[in-house]
Amino acid sequence: MLVRAPGVYRVQHDTRLLIRALSQARIPHGGRVLDIGTGTGALAVAAAHHGARTITAVDVSRRAVATAWLNCRLRGLTVRALHGDFEAILGTDRFDLVLANPPYVPAPRSAPDRGAARAWNAGEKGRAFLDRLCAMMPHLLESGGVALTVHSCLCHPDTTVAQLREGGLEAAVVARSSVPFGPVMRELTPWLTSTGLIEPGQNREDLVVIRADKPRP
Repeated sequence: MLVRAPGVYRVQHDTRLLIRALSQARIPHGGRVLDIGTGTGALAVAAAHHGARTITAVDVSRRAVATAWLNCRLRGLTVRALHGDFEAILGTDRFDLVLANPPYVPAPRSAPDRGAARAWNAGEKGRAFLDRLCAMMPHLLESGGVALTVHSCLCHPDTTVAQLREGGLEAAVVARSSVPFGPVMRELTPWLTSTGLIEPGQNREDLVVIRADKPRP
């Protein structure tokens, strides 16, 4: 059980799929881990259980940062919890494992600067965050490092894989799950249907986890 402050993104299908992919990834113990869009800190906690040596958790929500810090501390885990946009605050830090559950839901409005919708609203194409993340990923990983990113098939996994490969990483989809629409997707269904992103009557979406490996020299 995790503490969750009001407005902080709750553990859902995407978080659980990413944790399952992490458990199957055979990540070496003792690594430096970055959790982007930490929310409750569920991924940070899972990384610690899989042998992470140091954990950095980042979120644009102050409540999420505080929640992740608290959930780690309640379990006796040390975490560096940072508030802000990952591009602006990580500098030249490098990590052995990057875990990311970014905003990826296509929405008719631009990605907001504040509020709970920051956890999911990713602009009209669902890639307002993903494109930046893919561009930054080669600079976040140490040689031999691994990244695991989860998002919906509505925002084009092939694009994510192609962008990661263009950055010199080896990338592929390693996990997939079909899940029912949650409250946000149900609310957006008329708009998603009108734009052709989903079929009329569709009430499920496919989630994927994409793994990216940075080759050693």
